[in-house]
Amino acid sequence: MNRTLAELALAAGLVIAAGLAPARADDNDYPTEARADYVFGCMAANGQTREALTKCACSVDAIAAILPYDKYVQASTILGMRQGIGQRANEFRSTKIFDDKVAELRRAQAEAEIRCYRPSAN
Repeated sequence: MNRTLAELALAAGLVIAAGLAPARADDNDYPTEARADYVFGCMAANGQTREALTKCACSVDAIAAILPYDKYVQASTILGMRQGIGQRANEFRSTKIFDDKVAELRRAQAEAEIRCYRPSAN
């Protein structure tokens, strides 16, 4: 797939509303633009508030701490391709290796939700 398709699929997959503990920028390989795209998409899905900004930033940092960027792009691309219609989209829906890649992202998202969206138990 070309870079443009991967970027579009990444943007389409940004309805993720979960995140992990913040990671330092040098702890992973997520480009700033990808982080910003994630936060914009997350805020669109969760409200344009300061609280949403904080939680969405936490979320992308947490996901980045768990999942390398290349795996994030792959899973996001698969999710975007699954939204299509026809034989190609069906191939992305019914292939085990694609299911495994998406499952990795879902696990990172679930952990991110626990760390960033759930109230801490004090």
